[in-house]
Amino acid sequence: MSKRSLLPLTCCALLLAACGGSGNQDSSSADGANSAAEGITTNSTNETGDGTNDNGTGDGDGDSGDTDPGGDGDGDGDPGDGDTDTNDDGGVKFDIEATPDASMGGCGDMGMEPEFSYIWVANSGEGTISKVNTQTLEEEGRYRTRSDAGGSPSRTSVNLSGDVAVANRTGGVTKVIALPENCDEMTNGQPGLQTSSGKDDVLAWGEDDCIAWYTAVDPNYTSQRPLAWTSGLLNPNTCEVEDQYVWSTASASNQPGSLNVMRLDGTDGSFETEFPIPEISPGYFGGYGGAVDSENDYWFITYDSPRKLVQVDFEDLGYEIWDVPQSVCSYGFTVDSLDRPWIGAYCDGTTMFDPETDQWTTIPGLLGYGLQEDANQTMWLGTYNPPGIRAIDINTMEVGKWIQLPTNSSRGVSVDFYGYVWFVDMQNSAWRVDTEAETWDSYAGLNSPYTYSDMTGWGLNLASGGIPQG
Repeated sequence: MSKRSLLPLTCCALLLAACGGSGNQDSSSADGANSAAEGITTNSTNETGDGTNDNGTGDGDGDSGDTDPGGDGDGDGDPGDGDTDTNDDGGVKFDIEATPDASMGGCGDMGMEPEFSYIWVANSGEGTISKVNTQTLEEEGRYRTRSDAGGSPSRTSVNLSGDVAVANRTGGVTKVIALPENCDEMTNGQPGLQTSSGKDDVLAWGEDDCIAWYTAVDPNYTSQRPLAWTSGLLNPNTCEVEDQYVWSTASASNQPGSLNVMRLDGTDGSFETEFPIPEISPGYFGGYGGAVDSENDYWFITYDSPRKLVQVDFEDLGYEIWDVPQSVCSYGFTVDSLDRPWIGAYCDGTTMFDPETDQWTTIPGLLGYGLQEDANQTMWLGTYNPPGIRAIDINTMEVGKWIQLPTNSSRGVSVDFYGYVWFVDMQNSAWRVDTEAETWDSYAGLNSPYTYSDMTGWGLNLASGGIPQG
């Protein structure tokens, strides 16, 4: 499959405005000093399949009584105080260089500063999703993700227009538009724009004009977790990003043959395709984390043993399945800038798969959950014992600095468009970390947060190299 023509990395997302605690413990050898951890490389076995173009309970993650590591979190749903805690009075940090000769036709200067930057965190126990400005650390919107409060939203994915999709773990996908000026004021049938302005202004279901669509899935599915936008293509005539799709995976717990992959139209949420992968035994949780590579191929992992890694081809929907090293307990997931999947693991060690060599490289004892690569080819892993972020050089697999944070829980890691690394705990906070100065700020107004996915859109931007031009 031929590569698409990609714009430079710095023509990053969010730019339409320019057109106008586990029982497992982290290794004691991971002491925070720079250390060369030698990854252990193993061969993989794989099988292939052909996708077909067919048009309860068990939310599990982090909840009392489930099988997930890391404890229950606070789980009380009490609101945070909403204050911004900080130990850093510095301004915005820019470490993404512009490419001055990048051409975008008549679509304006889209290779400089991002027009806006949000992190989207699911408040799982509340059934909502929060939009937090990564510069001001203010929550600028909170949105329901289903008509009831029982969706248990978790994984979020942000597209290259800045809009978000969130998977409800008990079924269904919801899209929210980032900028109010891009919302249709007649979505709810009333003239004038009605939309949330923050955490204390959550509109009833069906009333918020910035909730673009909700797509229900087969009610027999009891688990829907992985979610990933494709890059889409920039139309140089309209300066709009078109042909954006949302990949997801859903299954019925402990029902063999029930795991299905779906791809939704990003504009209206309609099913573009859906097909089973019968070779996968979904276990209780089914698919667990997902991301796309530079070809918009969909990669996802399963949680339950026997653990699998799956790649679905964007063009022909064929798929390949690899065995994850069975000593690795799959949890967080991302795809790096070299098109290699990574798994944050809570036993054995964090691992990377190279599809070119068909080999896994595992860093023994380096345990964690969510993870994402920054602009300097450093992977940041969210550790839990103690909570913080740990650096890994994606080229050498050398383990670097460990920035520990004053919280007692851990889940997600994302990078924003100003170079900060974000860490989301399970209490009420999202932490913005300056990895050079090793300082941080936090927003403490979340309610039962639980997200470890591409919460900012940086991961998609990194994988795709920016917005592909049609």
